[in-house]
Amino acid sequence: QVQLVESGGGLVQAGGSLRLSCAASGRTFNDYTMGWFRQAPGKERDFVAAISWRSTNGDYADSVKGRFTISRDNAKNTMYLQMNILKPEDTAVYYCAARSGLATLRMTSNYDYWGQGTQVTVSS
Repeated sequence: QVQLVESGGGLVQAGGSLRLSCAASGRTFNDYTMGWFRQAPGKERDFVAAISWRSTNGDYADSVKGRFTISRDNAKNTMYLQMNILKPEDTAVYYCAARSGLATLRMTSNYDYWGQGTQVTVSS
C-alpha cells in the first residue's frame, strides 16, 4: 500500500506560479512511477505529467508542456509539480497518483494509488 498526500494548492492570478507537493508513505517510493492528474468541475480526470522512478525526465500533456515541471526526491519520498505561467483553464483539483513499473502512462486506470487532491484556482 502507498498513501499519497498532496499540498500546495491555492488561489493565484493568471501568469503566476504554484508548486504542488505529493508526499508518499508506505511501500518503497522508489519502486513507483508517479503522476499528476487534474479534474475540473464537470469534466473527466485528465493526465498532466508523470515521471518514472529512475528518470529525471517527465512526460507532459501538451497543454502544460513548457509551463509545468515534474520532479521527485526519492530521499524525501516526495514528488513535485512546479506550475508556471498559470492560466484560468488550469483551474482544477490536482491529484497525485502512483503505479508500479517504469512506463509513464497517461490513463487513470493505469494508476493504483491516489491522493485526495488539492484545489488550484487561477483567476483572470
